[in-house]
Amino acid sequence: MYVATAFSVVTGNRDFRRLFAAELVVFGADWFVMIPLLVLLPELTGSGVWGGLVLAADTGINALLLPYTGTVADRFDRRKILITANLAAFVAVLLLFTVQSAATAPLALVAIGAMAVAKAFYSPAASAALPNVVDPPDLAAANTVSGSAWGTMTIVGASLGGVVGAAFGPYVCFGVTAALLLLGAALTATIRRPLQTGREAGTPPPRTGHALRESFGYLRANPRIRALVTVKMAAGLGNGVLTVFPLIAGLHGAGVLGAGLLFAVRGAGALAGPFVLGPVIRRKSWLFPGLALSMALYGVGYLGVAVAPWFPLVLVLVFVAHLAGGANWVLSNYALQGEVPDRLRGRVFSTDLMLATLAIAISQLGATAVVDVVDEWVILAGCGLVTLTYAIVWRVATRRLASDATVQPS
Repeated sequence: MYVATAFSVVTGNRDFRRLFAAELVVFGADWFVMIPLLVLLPELTGSGVWGGLVLAADTGINALLLPYTGTVADRFDRRKILITANLAAFVAVLLLFTVQSAATAPLALVAIGAMAVAKAFYSPAASAALPNVVDPPDLAAANTVSGSAWGTMTIVGASLGGVVGAAFGPYVCFGVTAALLLLGAALTATIRRPLQTGREAGTPPPRTGHALRESFGYLRANPRIRALVTVKMAAGLGNGVLTVFPLIAGLHGAGVLGAGLLFAVRGAGALAGPFVLGPVIRRKSWLFPGLALSMALYGVGYLGVAVAPWFPLVLVLVFVAHLAGGANWVLSNYALQGEVPDRLRGRVFSTDLMLATLAIAISQLGATAVVDVVDEWVILAGCGLVTLTYAIVWRVATRRLASDATVQPS
């Protein structure tokens, strides 16, 4: 029986290669901006609150828009959505050049908010498009590779963002990011395969209200899909730890390079996770136990970070936590792509991403509210404990679904 590998799907499928490269560019641009900005804002304002607000704006705006943007991904040409999102983000990055003092710090929120709007349109369209650029036997391998895009470019974007930001300043990073976003748009434009299945001739796209009702009805009728779209919330509820990454680096004397290294190690874990736990994808009976285990490991990892006395140990534990988080993301994505029909896929993925980003925003706002009044280890331990508790509750609530956790081709 033919079993696709990560290497074969990348080398043998031109359109997948272009889509994957475009995602690499987009994710890399995101972090190449964020790392120097998270260091710049405390320097300009003297407070850690602005960094937390930027992270919360990035995720919170995503969460609010995703119910609508998912319907857009199912109604309109996904290729045009992806290209337009890249170009809109390009314009938003240019606004960051005006952030030069404490008085102009609020403009960073405007710029990141506009980038978040663009990302809210990009993410569900890209996730929904993936099964259309590969053949069904290649979907598992394609998900493993695609799932590594975020982790790969968190490593590259975060580490290079820290290095370039320290050497040349944040504004050079903003300029590079603008160029990368234009490159992402160009790569997407060269994909030949259609990014969604065609409708029957004369059939108009569903109206937004009807499309939302249809997707919610589908979720109500499918308990396993409901379980899968709540998986990413576990790591999301623990994501407030990112608010204190720059502060942790400072406490250990690592500065901007240390902050970049923390984000890079986070990305390295997310990159490794899909490959380390990839066999779970091919063993249907392991899916739900594997998802619960990955959630729990994320929480345990950050409980360890809270008490780790040495920066190298902190890096190891962050890597382990996000190895679990990366595996969690890819496993749930693959299951959803195999279960959900193409006409609903954009909306279901938007719900999935909405819940995840809403959880992230809640966690980051909670951390931001207390970052100036409690020790960093309290935030780390609290976030880890929340994720671990969620994992246990989710596993108990879904234990009867585990035997039905199969992935059927759409």
